[in-house]
Amino acid sequence: MDGLTAGGLFALVVLIVIAIFVISTLFRAVVVVRQTQAFLVERLGRYSRTMDAGLHLLVPFFDRVRAKVDLREQVYSTPPQSVITSDNLVVDIDSVIYFQVTDPRSAVYEIANYWVGVEQLTATTLRNIVGTMDLEQALTSRDQINGHLRGVLDEATGKWGIRVNRVEIKAIEPPMSIKDSMEKQMRAERDRRAAILNAEGVKQSQILTAEGMKQSAILTAEGEAQSRILRAEGEARAILQVFDAIHEGDADSKLLAYQYLQMLPEIAKGNNNQMWFVPTEFTGALQAIGAGFGVTDAAEPLTRSEASAKRKSRITSALADPKAALEEARRQAEGVAAEAEGAGTGSGVPFDPNASKGQQPG
Repeated sequence: MDGLTAGGLFALVVLIVIAIFVISTLFRAVVVVRQTQAFLVERLGRYSRTMDAGLHLLVPFFDRVRAKVDLREQVYSTPPQSVITSDNLVVDIDSVIYFQVTDPRSAVYEIANYWVGVEQLTATTLRNIVGTMDLEQALTSRDQINGHLRGVLDEATGKWGIRVNRVEIKAIEPPMSIKDSMEKQMRAERDRRAAILNAEGVKQSQILTAEGMKQSAILTAEGEAQSRILRAEGEARAILQVFDAIHEGDADSKLLAYQYLQMLPEIAKGNNNQMWFVPTEFTGALQAIGAGFGVTDAAEPLTRSEASAKRKSRITSALADPKAALEEARRQAEGVAAEAEGAGTGSGVPFDPNASKGQQPG
């Protein structure tokens, strides 16, 4: 009984072990592949198939998952690469690569490690591209470097089952001495541009100021010209009005002579006057006034030649003593004015210049 008990217990243990082994084998035979992943299966050491997302069964002890490949786009930042430019300057370049596995089988079996392959290929391609450029071209031609680098990487990694979507140059770091020189050059360039802009501003300001002064001078001259023209027109109109008024009033020589005599005292005004000029028409004006008021010489009228000779003698005597002649002219003018006022008040009829012509008011 004891022997059977020991044999039955051993058999039970064996059955339990076999059950656990079968269950674990079946569990390992069932494989669930997640989305964006691909499993490569080998059967007896050889490539069998690629399992996509979903539930899959493996043959126990024959099939084995060789590699799990991520099908999403990968972002890989390469370490700084020292590159010598064509002008013998060493620059450090950082780049970022965006790539995606399109063929998992090639990515696993065509290259041992595609990460290392992409990194080394990027470094060598950068050296080849930037080595043909100088520093200024390398700093200003990032788009050209990115496009050339992407084309080379995409062509080289195509047989690895990898597609390079994008390559970006993250930074290009020249030496510190070059940075200082570039900063000085940039500062000098900015100072030059500022000086040019300042000079242009001063030039435009001076041009505008000159144009403004020119326009102001032109407008001032035009205003003065218009003012003079209008003033001349006003004076001309005033003279014409006075002339028309004189003609409309029918002023004779007697009235004009009287006005002429009234202006003589204005000539003699002033303390500094040492010499007076008596017009030659002075005696003629006195004769006209005397004739107008009936004051005539008792003698017979003189001929034209005699009157001219007498006028010249009077002018000569007046020039010999101009002060006495002027006093005499004033006395005569005052006497004529008094006689004119007396004639007007004595007859009760206002004085009319036309009375000398034989015309009396009705």
